[in-house]
Amino acid sequence: MSQDPSRSSAGRTPFWLRVARTARLHADTYEEVEADPSSILQATGIVLVSGLAGVLGAFLRIQLGTPLPGSALPLPWHLALIGLEPLVVWIVGCAFAYMVGATFLKGPETETDYRELLRTTGFAFAPGSLAFFAWLPPAALGLGIIALAKLWVLLACIVGIRQALDFTTGRAIGTLGVSFVLLWLMLWGLTITPLPL
Repeated sequence: MSQDPSRSSAGRTPFWLRVARTARLHADTYEEVEADPSSILQATGIVLVSGLAGVLGAFLRIQLGTPLPGSALPLPWHLALIGLEPLVVWIVGCAFAYMVGATFLKGPETETDYRELLRTTGFAFAPGSLAFFAWLPPAALGLGIIALAKLWVLLACIVGIRQALDFTTGRAIGTLGVSFVLLWLMLWGLTITPLPL
C-alpha cells in the first residue's frame, strides 16, 4: 500500500499509541504503519527493545539462580543469541515472507514491497518485550511468560503480514508458516556446514 501524500505528519498516531494498538492486533494501525515510510526507525527500535528485554530477562533469571533452558553455550554467547534472535527473525524472516507472499501466495490485491513488510512486522515484535519478565519466580512462570510473548508476536506478525500484503488471514498464516520453515532450514544449514580452516 503506498503512502497517501495528503496525510500530514500531524495526523499520525503517536508512537506509544501505535505500539499499544499493534499489540492489540489493530488492523488499521498496521495499515498506518505500512503507509508511513518514516516508521521504519520505530519498527527497528521495537525489534531491538524486544531483543534487549529478552537478554535482561535471561540475565536476571540467572542472577536469581534459575538456569536458562537448553543451552550448552557459554553465558555471553547464549545472551548474545537471545538478543540477536528478534533482529535475525525480523530481517531474514521478512525477506522470506516477502518472497513467498508477494509471489507464490500473492492475492489479487497484493501490492507491497519489502520495506512495508519490515515496518508492519517490526511493530508486531512489541509484545516480545514481555520477555523481560522471564526472571519472575517460579521458573515455570518465567517460561510461560516467554512462551506467551512468542505466541503474541506470532499472532501480531500474522496481522502485520496480512495488512502489508493485502490478502486473507489464511494466506498470511501460510506465508508465515512457509517463511518459518525456510528460515529454520537456512539456520539449520548454517549449523551443519563445516567452517573453512
